[in-house]
Amino acid sequence: MTEVSIAAGARNGRAAALTYVLVTPARDEAAFIERTIASVVAQTVRPTKWLIVSDGSTDGTDQIVRRYSAEHEWIELVEMPERAERHFAGKVAAFNAGYARVRNLGYDVIGNLDADISFDEEYLEFLLCKFADDPRLGVAGTPFREGSHQYDYRFTSIEHVSGACQMFRRECFEEIGGYVPVKIGGIDLVAVLTARMKGWHTRSFPEKTCVHHRSMGTRNRVN
Repeated sequence: MTEVSIAAGARNGRAAALTYVLVTPARDEAAFIERTIASVVAQTVRPTKWLIVSDGSTDGTDQIVRRYSAEHEWIELVEMPERAERHFAGKVAAFNAGYARVRNLGYDVIGNLDADISFDEEYLEFLLCKFADDPRLGVAGTPFREGSHQYDYRFTSIEHVSGACQMFRRECFEEIGGYVPVKIGGIDLVAVLTARMKGWHTRSFPEKTCVHHRSMGTRNRVN
């Protein structure tokens, strides 16, 4: 057995000690969501449950999710009606619709995953290992890339965790009361700051990245 395989086995063992669930709010993400689903399906450690919440999508997002949920029983589609009012708090409402389906399940970590990102097959195992290594780690994630651009922590704090993929220790998420539905945005920042105020560690780990496929400047609306 090689040193590489021994190290991989040790990582898998640490990650396997923790279980996790995912919630993905999605609004008209047919152009991107299949990459996200393929990334999660390929993970070395899969979630116990993944709730994908279609927030009134009309572009075929629901049909894509149904196709994968038929093949994987741990993927579930939650359909919400289209909202007349559009604001950033809508993402929280969609997340909470999925969270309501998993809050009574047994798990250690809960993740909020955007519907327009992709990552390598060891991505979520890597983050689970970080939770296993630090019992006070409350929120974890990685930087994201958009094309040739990558989030640069020279201009912010490594303790900030991007909303593209935020993983929470269950006790931390419950202690902060989940996401605050702020209409003007910043829900990911509020969650991270609240966690730190409660004494939890928060950290982005630059050893890995996820790819954000929809340019943040291309949305002509909020969620």
